Amino acid sequence: MTAPIPRDIPDLPPIPGHRALLPTVVPATAVVTPVRRRLIAVFRLLTALLALTGVTIELLVGGPVLKTLSHFTIQSGILLAVVMIASARCAWSAHHPLPGAVTGAALLYVGTAGLVHHLLLTNAASPFAVPDGAGVGWQTAATHILHTAVPVAAALDWLLLTVPGRLHLRHAPTWLLYPLAYLAFTLARGELLLPGTQDRYLYPFLDVDQHGFKGVLGNALLVGLALYALAVLLITLDHIRPNPLRRAR
Repeated sequence: MTAPIPRDIPDLPPIPGHRALLPTVVPATAVVTPVRRRLIAVFRLLTALLALTGVTIELLVGGPVLKTLSHFTIQSGILLAVVMIASARCAWSAHHPLPGAVTGAALLYVGTAGLVHHLLLTNAASPFAVPDGAGVGWQTAATHILHTAVPVAAALDWLLLTVPGRLHLRHAPTWLLYPLAYLAFTLARGELLLPGTQDRYLYPFLDVDQHGFKGVLGNALLVGLALYALAVLLITLDHIRPNPLRRAR
């Protein structure tokens, strides 16, 4: 006969020289089945196509290619298209979404380009208003696409198709690095071109010939502060807005 199995088995002492494993917490994303969101992927692909359409038109009718590519609007539009294509792939194949720092930066840059265009360059009350800032013909279409349609589409994607709470205040200073690098680039470009060259400075508030370096740096500081405030506002709204993708129970 075998001995009866005891009801209570005493705890075994730990093996000398080995540390006891601490309890771990498994994140919800590790156990929740990924969901393919094909409609979201289609919307993001259409947004990317819209941005690339505006950029292509500008490259075809906007003058020299290098000058066109030097505009902040064109660069931010290309960045948004790349981010949207990558985000569409993630949504279609049920992969984890892109980092919030990347998607938030793309949204901030195209939004900034749109606001600068509408508030400073085409606003008659602005001291930096540009005559015929919208262009003519196909260039008018590209202007409206890049400064109005693309920022609106990017904002709708963020508000309606993105999980909230992924942006953080630590992202805001990092997002300013690219505008700061662009400021250095556009000032260096203007210095390398001969005085009197058309479009030597691409934006009137950065025109050293008209405002001097002190005036330009003052304008850049004001735009930078506004950009930082816009970034903080974007992050704040991201933490108080509802989750549009939450499934009803």
